[in-house]
Amino acid sequence: MADAAQEPFLKNFSDPDAVARYEDGPRRFVPGLEALHRMTGLLLAERMPADARVLVLGAGGGQELRAMADAHPGWTFVGVDPAAEMLRLAGRVLGPHRERVELVEGYIDDAPAGPFDGATCLLTLHFLDAAERERTVRAIHDRLRPGAPFVAAHASFPQAAAERDVWLDRYANYPIAMGADPDQVNGARAAVAASLHSFDPETDEAIIRAGGFADVRLFFTAFTWRGWIAHA
Repeated sequence: MADAAQEPFLKNFSDPDAVARYEDGPRRFVPGLEALHRMTGLLLAERMPADARVLVLGAGGGQELRAMADAHPGWTFVGVDPAAEMLRLAGRVLGPHRERVELVEGYIDDAPAGPFDGATCLLTLHFLDAAERERTVRAIHDRLRPGAPFVAAHASFPQAAAERDVWLDRYANYPIAMGADPDQVNGARAAVAASLHSFDPETDEAIIRAGGFADVRLFFTAFTWRGWIAHA
């Protein structure tokens, strides 16, 4: 479910002009994004069959869907996202893989019950407060087969006041170094500082565990970004 803090982000994801520019944005803001997508597929494949059915929450844009579909031709997917414009972009990005993907406009409660062989939630959970994040993680867990893998990655960095500002500066300095417009980046930094529900990595791991997952392990660290693999 959306909350007031998410409204600026959801509005941006519903703006056709902003969405048209989206595909290049995550690459500039998330160091090693392509590697994160590749690692996600490899981690899922450790515990999934060749004909796996995968739940992808926050699928708008379609980049991780395309990466996994490219690498694993037998997998099928259900991609869920609240922004219709982002789902339309995902459909275009998927190209010939589109027939293997069911796209659902909505939130986790709108996803099929499963059971799925695995799930991902990349660059998404930081839009949710702690209670809604735990509820969402639990709902993902409940849609998975026992032992199925779950990969989550999102903004997660120290939250003590002095440290937080240092990490937010690093969040901004990376895309600027990658060629992004400094004014746009500083606007994004301000929005993240004011509205994003970011927690320290220890809290994020605890939320994944509270959502029912076991064997939670950190596998990705890149400035303000963290990624975990866990199992239902």
